[in-house]
Amino acid sequence: MEGPIDLSEILDLRRPSRYPVRVAGDALASRGILSGDILIADAATPPAPGKVAVVMLAGDVLVAQLAWRNGQWQLLSGRAGTEPLTVEGDDAEIWAVITGLVRTQV
Repeated sequence: MEGPIDLSEILDLRRPSRYPVRVAGDALASRGILSGDILIADAATPPAPGKVAVVMLAGDVLVAQLAWRNGQWQLLSGRAGTEPLTVEGDDAEIWAVITGLVRTQV
């Protein structure tokens, strides 16, 4: 085992575009993202299909997997039977792409 580590350095949290967000809920459990996990969001990373992102949708902040369909971003929750949500209009914006995960409980 190596000595002490600096999570700020490993996760590059000194970059102004990066910030931590805590997950509430289990919508992305199928992707290995659990309630209570801390995600590292990067506003400078461009969105891409398959990536997980922080999204503002109709006043709510969500974390969801991105899909690109018919020229629009869609949000996938990871729950079976849940319809994708479309990111469109002034009430929706992709804020940041998730670049890391920290789990405080095993």
